[in-house]
Amino acid sequence: MSKITAAITAVGGYVPDFVLTNKVLETMVETNDEWITTRTGIKERRILKEEGKGTSFLAIKAAKDLIEKTSLDPKTIDLVVVATATPDMKAASTAAYTATQIGATNAFSYDLEAACSSFLFGMSTASAYIESGRYKKILLIGADKNSSFINYKDRATCIIFGDGAGAVLFEPNEEGLGLQDELLRSNGEGRDFLQATYGGSSYPINDKTFNEGKHYIFQDGKTVFKNAVFNMADVSERILKRNNLTNDDIAWLAAHQANKRIIDATANRINLEEEKVMMNIQKYGNTTSATLPLLLYDYESQLKKGDKIIFAAFGGGFTWGSIYFKWAYNPN
Repeated sequence: MSKITAAITAVGGYVPDFVLTNKVLETMVETNDEWITTRTGIKERRILKEEGKGTSFLAIKAAKDLIEKTSLDPKTIDLVVVATATPDMKAASTAAYTATQIGATNAFSYDLEAACSSFLFGMSTASAYIESGRYKKILLIGADKNSSFINYKDRATCIIFGDGAGAVLFEPNEEGLGLQDELLRSNGEGRDFLQATYGGSSYPINDKTFNEGKHYIFQDGKTVFKNAVFNMADVSERILKRNNLTNDDIAWLAAHQANKRIIDATANRINLEEEKVMMNIQKYGNTTSATLPLLLYDYESQLKKGDKIIFAAFGGGFTWGSIYFKWAYNPN
């Protein structure tokens, strides 16, 4: 009997209609298009503007896109995982609401939070459930409404983040396709350098801290950049070496879209040509948990069965990792 592996069999995505360009940001904060583009590679990002709509709105849209494209019966889904750093509410599960709204009434569901590594870690989780043999269809969604905790007077953060969602379906595979290997890491000493301090259980929000904007996200850009460049490139190189892969073997690098310079550094570390590097940061900015599935959404038509893909991510906390993956289907 063939070993069961966990393969992605479908992809969906969604980004809001409102486009926040660098030119518009010039009217909001002291910056300019050239400065942003040179340092990040970002030209625009999508923002969910409608009041009362949160991360679940994005997740539901991405999931429904996948369901409609594949004519999937949502009642056959066993598990829905929403990877997110911006849940709709405290205590109430975003994933549970998402699953109900898409008709996945036979699924159990939960949120997974590891900052910008959330979707990558979710790939590991979904694969383990599939490989166990107990579950056949797992919907993994990466979704974030980053605009909900961005201070649009803070140049260090407001130029980077956008809103969006991507969804993938994991199913069993007996051809040896899907997730091949993973190298996942974390270091809690990094949490002081990228976080939203107030609003959590350690520092509940109050009138004073709210008026001072302490609930907005903060980052020490230089420290985060240095750690992201080293760690994301390091795990990508290590996973190639331990699987005896060369740059010629790799079809694609799907790296977290935080900063083009970080992506380029990772590609250079594994000697990968520019045309093999998935890139959409210029359109969406950093959508946190949604960057990796949105790459698959944008590049799905170019992916071929058997393509070897290196996934890599780095996020607050610090969290980071790399996954070696074989694509399971050809484009329609």
